[in-house]
Amino acid sequence: MSDPLVTIVTPSFNQGHFIQATIESVLAQDYPRIEYIIMDGGSTDSTADVVRPYLDRLTYISEKDRGQTHAINKGLRMAKGEVAAYLNSDDTLLPGAVTRAVAALGRHPEVGAIYGDGFQIDFDGNIKQRFPFTEPFNLWKLTFVLDYILQQSVFFRRACLEEVGWFNENLHFGMDWDILVRLGKRYGLAYVPETLGCLREYEAAKSFAGGGRRFSELSSLLRAQTGERYPPGWWFYGLDTYDKIGGDRIRRWIPGAAGRYLAMRYVHVCRAIIDHEQHHAQGIFPDGWASETIHWMMPACYATVTIRGALPEWAKPLERQRMRIYVNGVLTAERQPGFGEFAITVPLRQAAVLRVECETAVIPAEEGLGADQRRLAWQILGFDGSR
Repeated sequence: MSDPLVTIVTPSFNQGHFIQATIESVLAQDYPRIEYIIMDGGSTDSTADVVRPYLDRLTYISEKDRGQTHAINKGLRMAKGEVAAYLNSDDTLLPGAVTRAVAALGRHPEVGAIYGDGFQIDFDGNIKQRFPFTEPFNLWKLTFVLDYILQQSVFFRRACLEEVGWFNENLHFGMDWDILVRLGKRYGLAYVPETLGCLREYEAAKSFAGGGRRFSELSSLLRAQTGERYPPGWWFYGLDTYDKIGGDRIRRWIPGAAGRYLAMRYVHVCRAIIDHEQHHAQGIFPDGWASETIHWMMPACYATVTIRGALPEWAKPLERQRMRIYVNGVLTAERQPGFGEFAITVPLRQAAVLRVECETAVIPAEEGLGADQRRLAWQILGFDGSR
């Protein structure tokens, strides 16, 4: 089978300072079949001069558009590739990224997109750190809490983009999060534990300069995708925005050391709530243990899900554990699995939101097992969907 054509679209406007690095990161890829399209919004800086030496290797269109999201959609609709990605004109791909992405899509023919790891770089292109939020695909967390996916590492199946309706041109800050949630709900996504792209961070970058406007858009997006007025992500993004704004205002209103102390305390409280919503809202601990109530979500392509878990014999209070499983708010199964491993299969409806409630929990410290004070209800071994 021949290598599929990959189309990469770069939306750009007055990014002449950065765009050469972006172009070279694409054209230096070792993948043999790449279509590269730059959709420029009519730049008045040096962009055209920077692009000119590369015109025999890419398509450059410079004309007025309705913003970044419109430019991305225009490029994607022109695209001939079976696989597509967009790369902002101040970001870069890492060597070999396209080859690794195509291979991953081949290993996961069921998904609408793949994503991987990457780096945050500074104004000059120096690596600051690995992007800290990336994790394996978790649809509930992506939908209800935060966008943990590095956009510069995402590669789409173009047909799936067309099926879910392209990027929402009413969105300015959250269009990539919105499309990932829609694709995730319909097809699922796959995580590739390899570094694929770099996000450039500097004060004028859109994500840093958005402030209250950005939060307003993201909160509307969250409410539309979850159907909840205050999903966990509302607190996460709200406090992430207003801890900075509020801290600055406190320092301005209250001069001297007192203002600095109060601002520090305010930011500290906000950060604590942010961390809680990110790590605990789902009810699942990093080591795979579940609290008394957990949330999960399955894409619409699955007809059933099998919940696999275990109740270890050392956890004596769990011997008569009773579990209730709700699918989209409807009680669908109730079990008393007993000690050992168990599997519970339930039917799904559309993109299914699951809630698993348990009647009791064990605190390891009270069983003489160290200092662990968490309330643990069962061990999660997996959520296996079938079509």
